[in-house]
Amino acid sequence: MEWSEVLENPLLKNLPFKIELNKFGKLLMSPASNDHGRVQSRLAAMLLNKLPSGEVITECSIQTSDGVKVADVAWLSEVFVSEFGFVTPYPKAPEICIEIVSPSNSKIEIQDKVDLYLAKGAQEVWVAYALDEIHVYTCMGVIDQSNFLKE
Repeated sequence: MEWSEVLENPLLKNLPFKIELNKFGKLLMSPASNDHGRVQSRLAAMLLNKLPSGEVITECSIQTSDGVKVADVAWLSEVFVSEFGFVTPYPKAPEICIEIVSPSNSKIEIQDKVDLYLAKGAQEVWVAYALDEIHVYTCMGVIDQSNFLKE
């Protein structure tokens, strides 16, 4: 399957799942929870507040070497938006990609997404286990605090 087919398929429109594609075009679905949605909305609101010069997208689709992955939250600079607009999926990862860990996620799956987003150009990948437990990854490894949020 191609991402455009996923978007156009009426059977997939209202599923309570996050949908992604692997590199073979097979659908991957993860169940959504209300707590996941709460963390997602809080992180999006925080980014909008602290980084108002860019755009925030929830469920941001990114073409990776392992198919289309969907970051739970992403922050895009004005430069990124001027280059790519709101094309779906993005051919490059936005500056910040955030994954919110669900009980169904394995450590390997999350680390694979971190690696895929960084390989596609993300400057930081945040892995949120809860609102008060967020690990920030760069191509140099884990850092204590986001470089985008330093005062």
